[in-house]
Amino acid sequence: MENREIGYKAVLVLPYPISANRYWRPVNIGKHITIVPTKEAKAYKAQAALLARTAGFRKPIAGRVQVGVQLYPHRPLDWQKRAARDPLTWDDSVQCLDIDNARKVLYDALKGVAFEDDSRIFKDWAERMEPDANGARVVVTIAPLVLKNHPQMELAA
Repeated sequence: MENREIGYKAVLVLPYPISANRYWRPVNIGKHITIVPTKEAKAYKAQAALLARTAGFRKPIAGRVQVGVQLYPHRPLDWQKRAARDPLTWDDSVQCLDIDNARKVLYDALKGVAFEDDSRIFKDWAERMEPDANGARVVVTIAPLVLKNHPQMELAA
């Protein structure tokens, strides 16, 4: 699967991300402290990489990318009661990572696998989804970002 042609879009379904609080840990090195990934973070990264390779990624998308994140929290056992009481916003009380926290973990896990580096993400979006019967997960959409009518192109002409 070629993941660099114009218009290519990959959709990955990954396990629900771990919290950023459990992803990194401080380590004393001499007189300073550095932050390193935890064993749990390394396991999540390995699982994300395996699923990305299974989805067809042989190498990261080169250059600018756009990334979309749909975060599906775990659906609680009493979800039907909650939905009956408050059909429109019942899932507001469901425990869920905040979107920014999830992005940080996902972008680190997919760096060097689905895209070169998170510094190459020029456009992103994210949304928290209503929990459903398919379980807790995150759906990540990744595509090259091809700029059309870029202002700098006029300067080169």
